[in-house]
Amino acid sequence: MGSMVWLFVITTFTVLSFIPGIKESEIQQGLVLGILLIPFASLGAAFYYKKGDNTNGFKLALVMVSTALLLDVLITVPLVEIPYNGSSYTIFFTNPLLWILVLENVAVVYFYWRLKVRPSTVF
Repeated sequence: MGSMVWLFVITTFTVLSFIPGIKESEIQQGLVLGILLIPFASLGAAFYYKKGDNTNGFKLALVMVSTALLLDVLITVPLVEIPYNGSSYTIFFTNPLLWILVLENVAVVYFYWRLKVRPSTVF
């Protein structure tokens, strides 16, 4: 599921990098992605939970973002960020936007689990 969300995110960033007015602004790209991350993360969670599993949403979210970050280490930074943007691992992984999106992803998956999967308790 983390790889699916990562693929949606990298595709979105790629598309946004070709749109005039947005491609020049990391803030605008972040806002667009922040909005789209809600359905992306929800779709990843729905796909996982459709199998009938009820894993804690926070644990699932941590696995999903860990997978995405590993793919960033192995693919995004060396094949996209360094050659095309002149970036580095340090620049990429110290960008506050990355960590805001990571936290958003964790929150969305957790709340998906709380609202749609976790058995409700009646007091």
